This record gives sequence, C-alpha cells and structure tokens, in this order.
Amino acid sequence: MHLSWPRSPRKTGGQRSRPGGPTASDIGSGAVTGLFSIPEGMAYASIAGFNPVAGLYAGVVPAIVGSLTSRTVLMITTLTSAIALTSQSVLDDAGLDPRDAGHIATLTLLVGVVMLMGALRLGAVMTFVSNAVMIGFSTGIALQIITGVLKDATGYRPRHPNKLAQLVDWLVHVPDWQGTTTAVTAVTVAVWVGARAVQRLRSVALLIAMVAVSAGVALLSVDVALVGGIASIPASLPSFTAPDLSAVPALAGGAVSVALVALAQAAGIAPAEPNPDGSRSDANDDFRAQGYANLLGGLFQSLPSGGSLSRTGVAVSSGARTRWAGVVSGVFLALVVLVCGSLAEHIPMPVIGGLILVIGGELIWGRRHDVRLVLRTSRLSSAAMVLTFLATTQLPLQQAIVLGAVLSLLLYCVQVARQAKLVALNRTESGGWRVDAPPRHLAPDTVTVVDYAGSSFFAELPRIESRLPSPDGARRAVLVLVVRALPDVPSSTLVGFLARYAHRISAAGGRLVLAGVQPPLARILEDSGLGEQLGEGGVVPAEPELFAPVEKAVADGRRWIAARQEQEE
Repeated sequence: MHLSWPRSPRKTGGQRSRPGGPTASDIGSGAVTGLFSIPEGMAYASIAGFNPVAGLYAGVVPAIVGSLTSRTVLMITTLTSAIALTSQSVLDDAGLDPRDAGHIATLTLLVGVVMLMGALRLGAVMTFVSNAVMIGFSTGIALQIITGVLKDATGYRPRHPNKLAQLVDWLVHVPDWQGTTTAVTAVTVAVWVGARAVQRLRSVALLIAMVAVSAGVALLSVDVALVGGIASIPASLPSFTAPDLSAVPALAGGAVSVALVALAQAAGIAPAEPNPDGSRSDANDDFRAQGYANLLGGLFQSLPSGGSLSRTGVAVSSGARTRWAGVVSGVFLALVVLVCGSLAEHIPMPVIGGLILVIGGELIWGRRHDVRLVLRTSRLSSAAMVLTFLATTQLPLQQAIVLGAVLSLLLYCVQVARQAKLVALNRTESGGWRVDAPPRHLAPDTVTVVDYAGSSFFAELPRIESRLPSPDGARRAVLVLVVRALPDVPSSTLVGFLARYAHRISAAGGRLVLAGVQPPLARILEDSGLGEQLGEGGVVPAEPELFAPVEKAVADGRRWIAARQEQEE
C-alpha cells in the first residue's frame, strides 16, 4: 500500500510545496484535541456497546494517518457517534459480538477498502443525497446519542426499542432515576455550562467538566459506576490485532453502509473548515485518506473512523493551522494513554453520560436553523427530512441511510421532472424573440417555434406531451422544436415520443423540425430512424450562435409551406 502525501499548492502559483514543521499553535491545538479525544472517544464507543478503549485508540493511528494523507489539512479522522452506532448496528445484524477484537478489526478493514474505492469517484455519490435527508439523518443520530446514555446519566434504562419512545419513557419515569447518578450528571452539565461561558475556555469545556467532576467524585468518594467497571485501560500503545476473515461475508455489505455514513459526515468538513493555505480540498482524496486510516487503524485495535466535524472544530478553535495538529493529537493521545492510561478508569460513567447529553443536545440545537429552512422550502423536502429522521430513530442505521438515499433519488426525480419547460418563441417587432405560452393548436400554413428545455426524463414527458400544440387539422403547419438544451444522450422514451408526435403532424399534413441538435443527439436520431422519418431538413444542427439554427429552421419551414401551397394549387 502506498501512502501519498498531498502537497498544498502555494497561493501565488501552481507549484506544490512540502508542508513545513508543526508550529507552536499546532502543537497546542494537537494537545487539546488529543485530551478531548479521551472523553469523546470513550463515550462514543460506550454508547454503541463497544469497549471504551477502542474509542480511545480510534484517536491514535487513524488521526495520524488521516492527517498525513488528506487534502483537507485540518480534518481530524477518528471515531464519530454516527460511525459508532452504524458499526454497532452492522455487527448486531450480522450476529457478531461488538466486543470481539477480531470482528471489529474485520469491519474496520472492510470499511477502509470501501473508502479506498474513492479512486473510482465514489465521492460523487454524496451529491445525490439531499440536504433535507442529511439533516433528518444527523438529527436522528443526535437523538440516538442522547438515548444511548440515558442509563449512564440517570441510572434508569428505558424499555422500548424505538428511540422516541425511549425518550418519552425516560421522562415519564423521573421518580425512578437514581439520585446520586443524576446529581453527578447534573453537576457535569453545570460545570460545562460554566466553562463555556468563559470565551477562552469554550474549546476545552468538555475536558474541564470531565477532569473537575471526576476529581470531585474521587475526593468525595461518591458511589457511582466508573469506566473501570466496564473495561480496564492498559497503559500501553494499541497492539496488532488480526482480523477474523470468517466474518468477511457477513460484514461486507454493512461495511458499505458504515463507509457511506463516514463519507456523508466528512463531506461537510471542507466547506466548514477550508484549508488555511488556500489550497483546494478534494472529496475523493479525503475519502481515500480515511481509507488509509481505517486500513492501518483496523490492525491496531481501532474502531471504524472518518472525518469528525466535532473533533476538527476543537482543533481549529484551539489554533490548528496545518495538518500537523492532527498528527500531534494522535501522538499526544498515545503518550497520555501510555503514561497515565489507568487514570481514565476512574472517570465516572455519569460524567461521560452528562458530556454525551451535552454533545447530543448541541448537535440537535445546532441543526435548528437547517430544520426550519427545510420546513419553509418544500413540502417534499420536509417529508423526506421527517421520514429519514423517523427511520434513523427506529431502523438500523445502515437501513436508514439506504432509505435516505432512495428518498433523495425520488426528490431528485421529482425536481428534474418539474424543471422541464416548454415555451413558445414568437418574433418581436424589433426582430428578436419573445417567450410566450405554447399555443393549444398548430395554425395551418404557419411556422410555430417551441423551445423544450428538460432532461428527457421519462417522468416529465407526459406533462410535456400534453402541452405541445395539437396538430389535428393543422394542414401545411410546421412545428420547429428547439432541443438545444436536451442532454446529448436522451432517454429512449423521448425518442419514441418524438417519433409519435412527428407521425401525428405528418398525418395532419404538416411536419416536425428539430432545431439546435447537438452531434451526439444527431447520431442517436439517425441510428433510431427518427432522422429519416423527419426527412431532409428535419434535423437542424446546433451552431455557436444561439438562435442561428432557429432562424434557419423557420426560413426552411416557410419555404416548405410555400412549396406545398404551389403543389396543391
């Protein structure tokens, strides 16, 4: 495997240059990001049922490799909540143990393989996932994050599979919450709020809350569950883990779902955090970088990883300027685990629960403007957003993302069909062209010009056909149909539709002329026999001058009408 090092072009020219060494701000930012990875990584792994240590290790090798190879230089590659939950869902569906290191390694490596297929331009797939669907998906993920830690935060575990029902059940059973656990959670949230109120501490508010409340619980000997009760954290670097190859058939399909979820999240990082040096990001290169991170991370006890917007935001807000900030974060986290990893075992679970409630709440609150915008934009988009949200809260995540992709495709098809236009072009007194509604009937002995702008998508053609002028009784009428805006390769439905319409006009004693035909379309018309059906002059090629084919077709049409009139006289 070859790891390419993308070099950022200088702002003043097209030459590429090697990145320099880390700056002081990169080192400081990397240290803060590495420390932040402790509570967030462990919490995300915990809510998905994985060993919290695997969440820690996801911030080591993936972060280093991803930062060295990505084109978005500030992107931090690590475990995210959506990736953790999707991975859990995939393993559950396959009937595999989410705490088995071999199963995790297999899934992570398969995700890496799928991501490396970014070389085949799979990043373009995300252009077909609508913003409304992504908002519904991310909001549903945020709700899953919250419901996943209700037991850790209050000591009461809701008893419904549906996430919305779990939230309602949790609120209804407030008297069943454990007092001590709930109090520690409340103090954690309060400390976070206080730290966030200080501008200089905003980027490390989660870290401050974790350290301060954990220290307070230890000093006061408060009896609550600790991380050590779930898993011991060895004071060692992640070791080599061999994948369980027998699990490949069961996990191959799910790995695609995990990779798509990771891609969807990472795609929003480059627009949110552009490269400080002015160089361009590339979604496909970023996708491959995440693939490298998973291939190596999967061999060293890491969960599947991808571009993390929250971890990238922490790095940027704490001073990151180059890709070295991400590298330092991974190295620093490894040193912390190596030197004092056992201290993390004393972190109270209610502290992690409180921090995750905060993270989930921030994610939902941060989406409020996007949700409002979708609701005000389109009923179809609103329905897609709501359906995706409900699917994310009730179905396995890999099924929810597939459903979201299908909904996006349906939205795209509906919008494409609606955008198709048919307008009449009429001469003005000054010699130009005026846009009018198409006439209902073709007038005899008249050249009518109609412009068709669409995608030739089969769903739009019934509406277009109903708006074309009726040729019944239109003797010696010529319809010039301008098709310059049609795609080079139209649907077979369009060719059949044009053949039928040409036959109707011909049967009435008129003719159809296609103007502004691009060369690829002209070849298809010839191969299909439609060109021969239209006859000589029935296909007028496109020209650089926009209205030149129309002028030629109109002139030819008038001569055709005059010739028919002479023949009949």
